[in-house]
Amino acid sequence: MIRPLLFLSLIAHSVFGQSANSVGIQLVPIPAGTFYMGSERDGEDADEQPIHRVTISKPFRMAATEVTNAQYEAFDPAHKTLRGKMGFSKADDEAVVFVTYDQAVAFCTWLTRKEGKPYRLPTEAEWEYACRARTLSDFSTGNRLPAVYQKSQKTDRDPVVVSLQVGQSPANAFGLYDMHGNVEEWCSDWYGPYRAGEQTDPVGRVSGLYRVTRGGSHGTPIRYLRSANRLAMIPNDNSWLVGFRIIQADAPVSSPLPPNPVPAVMQRVVQKPASWQPVASTKPIFLDPIRYVRKPDCAGGVPYFSHNHCPAITWCPNGDLLVAWFSTDEESGREMTILASRLRSGNQVWDEPSEFFKVPDRNMTGTSLLHDGNGTIYHLNGLETDGDWQNLAMTVRESHDNGATWSAPRLADPEHTKRNQVIAGLIQTREGWLVQPGDADPGPTGGTAIHISKDKGKTWNNPYTDPQKPRFRNGAMGGLIAGIHAGVVQLKDGSLMALGRKDDLPGPDSIGPRMPMSVSTDMGKTWTYQASDFPPVWSGQRLVLYRLNEGPLLLISFTHHPDEASDATNGMLFTDASGKTSRRYGMYAALSYDEGKTWPVKKLLTDGKYRYLNGGAWTGAFEMDATHAEPKGYLAITQTPDNLIHLVSSSQHYRFNLTWLKQLPAASQPSINSTRK
Repeated sequence: MIRPLLFLSLIAHSVFGQSANSVGIQLVPIPAGTFYMGSERDGEDADEQPIHRVTISKPFRMAATEVTNAQYEAFDPAHKTLRGKMGFSKADDEAVVFVTYDQAVAFCTWLTRKEGKPYRLPTEAEWEYACRARTLSDFSTGNRLPAVYQKSQKTDRDPVVVSLQVGQSPANAFGLYDMHGNVEEWCSDWYGPYRAGEQTDPVGRVSGLYRVTRGGSHGTPIRYLRSANRLAMIPNDNSWLVGFRIIQADAPVSSPLPPNPVPAVMQRVVQKPASWQPVASTKPIFLDPIRYVRKPDCAGGVPYFSHNHCPAITWCPNGDLLVAWFSTDEESGREMTILASRLRSGNQVWDEPSEFFKVPDRNMTGTSLLHDGNGTIYHLNGLETDGDWQNLAMTVRESHDNGATWSAPRLADPEHTKRNQVIAGLIQTREGWLVQPGDADPGPTGGTAIHISKDKGKTWNNPYTDPQKPRFRNGAMGGLIAGIHAGVVQLKDGSLMALGRKDDLPGPDSIGPRMPMSVSTDMGKTWTYQASDFPPVWSGQRLVLYRLNEGPLLLISFTHHPDEASDATNGMLFTDASGKTSRRYGMYAALSYDEGKTWPVKKLLTDGKYRYLNGGAWTGAFEMDATHAEPKGYLAITQTPDNLIHLVSSSQHYRFNLTWLKQLPAASQPSINSTRK
């Protein structure tokens, strides 16, 4: 049954040659013409620059609506099993969703063979030209989008189910429906920066990592529905936000643009293996902290935002260090990108950052890096459908040349769901398996899941089984690690041990709640819980748990949360070289020589020297002295083959060795520089 609005529109446009093809797709004639592509917006929309004059030299026919379930399933009947997934797109005349780029192309190929006429996806330029329909405004409706076009136009942590019925809002001047919203639409172009100057029938880049999508969708803020807004996706990704529409026309004969520029962090990478000289085991080393998050030169065009946080770090075979983190204005923002910097071998200053990984207009929460010791560097990352950080897929890619080039991103877990908020702390077990922790819930509690690859990152499995099982009680058994942002190590007996944030367990009455410790003897299928010796970690804090090259387990965490209570009632007791015990505050290290049963060494991470530092992100400025270390931050760690330990907080890079950790600190003296009273 044809709805009245669409029926009247079909009559109105019939005089212009609109017709239905063999699967019932109404094709609208789009005339040749010239338009201005892009916008002058800055910030996260800077990829819409520069505005450039584009000529579409030949007319074409474009589907009046997005391809529907019934139309797509004439090609792929098996897709019917995905109707209603997450509650979306159940009816014949709703836009088909959960379709990858390759599946959309395959539909066009099938329809071309079926009818003997050329069908394909539109180029990005053809799509924007058809959407604008001779307008220069943000939308074809002007600079505002009327309510009749809107379907839950906000970021929804839990997707709000709406009808995806096509043709329910007015058509634009060309007779096209749903160009602003309903579902995003695949285009044929590889995503890449625009080229300035007049162009005719442009087709984008010759290669790339992501295919362009356009138009925005339901469950998306209105600004992402603008005619000029650019989105993209990994080609084999799919979601409840993305469908497609087709055109009938021969492919343009224009030459594509060159490949995308290589970011600075991947340039000038030396390939000669480093000659690692072990740090003298008898000499304690603690070097001055250096800042790795450096604001880039604005002329460089790096998308650097106000909030830089959540790092990962690894060493490279050539002696470089590689660090990556997210940069954003809001942690639930679509502008979030992954930046990276390189500390080149022999240097004392980190490079300015450059963009490392960004699927356009998608939230990218969570990054992990690991060099396996045999020349392969792994990069895992979360990938949202939109903003927020609940419904993440998990991507993986590798480098075999010190991070100079990377494989195309693959979907380690293709479902956009909980459990995939990647956390720095990827480990390699003694079996050679990769174990990646990921938050199991977007909230402050809810535990951590793990993902395991037994084939060097090619395939991954999640041993998490029973969502009702985690109870997080002393002595209980559950299906998740207690606490989010967990650090995980493998013990010598093959079991896994983890420490996490929140989901705290009660300690002795005199000391209050303790950080939860989780142990699994079946490689993550089940976990048992007990209170650790350590105080809980809180918002703005992330611990690291790591096995050092020399054998001991190393925990680095925080004595308390400075925003929760005063120094007078918090901190931890530490013993100095004189044997005196005193209360100290901030980031500390603890060592265990018996696989986490006891932690005889506990030390504040400071050499006693007064420093004014800035921890960035949620930390901000702080003073460091004999009794105070960095008060909070998100931590990541690696240890180079020379046994130097490299710890990064949200902004600072610390370097020290095991001998220094074992050395008792000097008795504390008041700092003449401190502003503390």
